[in-house]
Amino acid sequence: MEKKMEIKVLGPGCAKCKQAEQIVKEAVAESGVTATVEKVTDVMQIAGYGVFGTPAVVVDGEVKIVGKVPKKKDVMAWIR
Repeated sequence: MEKKMEIKVLGPGCAKCKQAEQIVKEAVAESGVTATVEKVTDVMQIAGYGVFGTPAVVVDGEVKIVGKVPKKKDVMAWIR
């Protein structure tokens, strides 16, 4: 069975965090990759990743971007 990719969008719920989550979801849908997209709003959980700027995106436990909204093409590259 194919391993399901875990993607987390870290952020308290600001406009940029919502935008990052939307882009990640669109990229996952377009790529056809099997992945769960989870929104993490808990500040302590976010800090646990060593992230102190949001939005941030974590793919399979690896922090990919911090403090800005990712471009869809970047997300596509991370999940391939």
